Amino acid sequence: MSLLNTALFADPELDALLDDGAHLAAIVRFESLLASASAAEGLVPTTAAEEIEQHLKQFSPDPAALGTGLARDGVVVPTLVATVREGLSVANRKWLHFGATSQDAIDTAWALQLAQIVPVLQLRLGHLSSTLDGLVVQFGGQKLMAHTRMQAALPFTLTDKLVVWLRTIEECSSGLVFAAERALAVQLGGPVGNRASFEGKGDAIAARLAHLSGLRDAPAWHSNRVALCRLGAELAAISGVLGKLGADIALMTQSEVGQAAIRGGGGSSTMAHKNNPVEAELLVTLARHSAGNLGTLYQALVHENERSGAAWTLEWLTLPTIVRNAGCGLLLAQSLLGRLSFPPQDIA
Repeated sequence: MSLLNTALFADPELDALLDDGAHLAAIVRFESLLASASAAEGLVPTTAAEEIEQHLKQFSPDPAALGTGLARDGVVVPTLVATVREGLSVANRKWLHFGATSQDAIDTAWALQLAQIVPVLQLRLGHLSSTLDGLVVQFGGQKLMAHTRMQAALPFTLTDKLVVWLRTIEECSSGLVFAAERALAVQLGGPVGNRASFEGKGDAIAARLAHLSGLRDAPAWHSNRVALCRLGAELAAISGVLGKLGADIALMTQSEVGQAAIRGGGGSSTMAHKNNPVEAELLVTLARHSAGNLGTLYQALVHENERSGAAWTLEWLTLPTIVRNAGCGLLLAQSLLGRLSFPPQDIA
């Protein structure tokens, strides 16, 4: 990982939930749960499902082999499944991944990862709301000059300013819950999305798979990416409102304005008096970065026919970045607000 990410945009907690190891572990979990669900519905022999589950518990993928397969196939699942099958008895090999397609494994894996990530973001949003509440209690009664269109407008109070920030954070929290409820769903469609490969038991297997995984039961959504894109939009909205917060703070801390002060801001290589609002600036950067990535993510709605390799790969390039930007922004905002104060203003 680059110095830029580790120094300016560090988020080890989300990195661990988004990295290749986490994604592969989620794919492996899908294969294990699929075998269990299929056995419970009588499609796969119970002994085969038990062997698959036991083998997957101790399976360790070869990153080099998976990389080679990914470069060849465009997806990691064919090589992963072939490797796992080598460790199974000959009689039970065909039951691994039975009826499923690569997209079932990868989409469900992403849903499993996001199901772990969303509560982390909700917790951070809650912490940020609490911190803003504390600032309202501590400083809210102070007079402040409001600004509209970058010009001095009329006096109001700091509470009026902070409550706007607080309400946008709360809006993001409720929006994230709603979007996640729709998007965090099991993917199970088989080769062309109609579940025909599950011999009439596809709906029952999907329902059982949803129960086992903690995800929502849903029809196959191979080429229907609306819910996933809406989740991306809610994540980008987090970055967006944090960018508004950062822009406000950067303006309020200008030397000639002095409406706010940051303890321990950034320094300059030549001007010792500088106290640069680095974290506020980074929030603006992340907001603009996610806005651009969100536009690209929505291109994945153009999902030709029953499966699009191009649109699918586009999601892999953009959605994790939007997720990480939201998480990192929440950490930066929490740090920034914790070091923010508001000097009294001389306002009649």
